[in-house]
Order: sequence, then structure tokens, then C-alpha cells
Amino acid sequence: MARKEDSENNPGRLKQIALTYKMTRRADRKIGLILAGVGLVTFGVLLAVGFLIGHPVYAGVLGVMLALLAMAIIFGRRAERAAFGQMEGQPGAAAAVLENIGRGWTVTPAVAMNRSQDVVHRAVGRPGIVLVAEGNPNRLRSLLASEKKKMARVVADVPVHDFTVGDDEGQVELKKLRTKLLKLPRVLTGPQTTQVNDRLRAMGDLMSNMPIPKGPMPKGMRMPRGQGGR
Repeated sequence: MARKEDSENNPGRLKQIALTYKMTRRADRKIGLILAGVGLVTFGVLLAVGFLIGHPVYAGVLGVMLALLAMAIIFGRRAERAAFGQMEGQPGAAAAVLENIGRGWTVTPAVAMNRSQDVVHRAVGRPGIVLVAEGNPNRLRSLLASEKKKMARVVADVPVHDFTVGDDEGQVELKKLRTKLLKLPRVLTGPQTTQVNDRLRAMGDLMSNMPIPKGPMPKGMRMPRGQGGR
């Protein structure tokens, strides 16, 4: 039974890898040559060392394993870079990055939004509360200030960090957003993080009043009158 399940899962994994490779190759035409080069160089170096020490077979086997590992690491990094490149500039791209930040974080997309599709997402973790804004920087100032004021009523004692996604000075590039959040100092314990989430959930947010799809939002979507500010 276990072998049958593995055989059914493997085609799915292989298909996913193939799709990821195709997506990456559209943005990085040299990905195949780069991976082949990394694999051959890694294997060649280990095999050469094996001949020098008199154990070419053992070194060759180790070289194959390390070559595959090196290729996987390089492929993962370049695939991630390609994915960020495709999401760059799309509404909701920051929310997609936050959703994949990892364990220990609770992400709520679009806690604040206006009719111009400027949006603020919220992430709660050990560093406290993080507000991530994307859109027009001038309009986002009032949107962030309004959200902070609303949260201060229930979580005034919790650190609040805010970042605006973009390429201009003082903004955070989309591809660096996850790293930026993970580098924040941890000041809350696990139970404290849960308590903060409970308070914010009780406070309510935009998501409880209007259904918004996950991931990048359609460019033509408009906020109904009465939701958000100008």
C-alpha cells in the first residue's frame, strides 16, 4: 500500500518540478546550462580529489550526490527569483510572499484597502505586528496611519513594524520582503503571539466584511463605495 502511494505521489512531484523549470526558463533562458555547469564542475572536482587520494569510486559517488544537491540549491534560488520577477508590480503580490513566509506567522491579507487598490496586509509573529503596504506611497501613509490607530485600541503594548513594497528609496523590494521580516528581533513568546492574534481577530478587519481572493487581485476589481478611504 505504501509503495503504491509513493508511486502515485512521485508523478505529481516530478510534474511540479517540470512546471517550475518551465516557468523559470521563461524568465531565465540560461537555467539549463547553469545547472549542467554546476553539476559537472561539482562532480569533476570531487572525482579529481578522489584520484588524488586513491579512492575515485567513493569520491565519484559522493560527487554525484553533492552535484545533485548543488543543482537543487541553485535551481531553487533561481526559480524563486523568477517567480518574484513575474509577481513584481501585481496587486496582491506582497500577500502571496507573506503567505509563504513560514511557520510561526499568521498572515491576514488586505486588512485595509481603498478604491485605488492601495492595500495593507498584516502579519503577526514573534517580532510583533508587521504591516506590509503596496500601492501609491502617498496614499499609503494615511492608510497605514489609520490601521495603526485602529490596532492601538487593542494591542497598544505590541511592537508594530511597517514596510512599503517597491523599488524606491525607503521601500522594500518584493524579493527581499521575506528576508526583511525574518531578520526582525523576536520580542514575543508563542503564547503572547497567539494572544495578539486573538485580539486582532476580535477587532475584525476588512476580510470579514468583503470577500477578497487570495494572491494577486484582478486589476479591474473596484472597491464598493463606503469601503476604505481615498
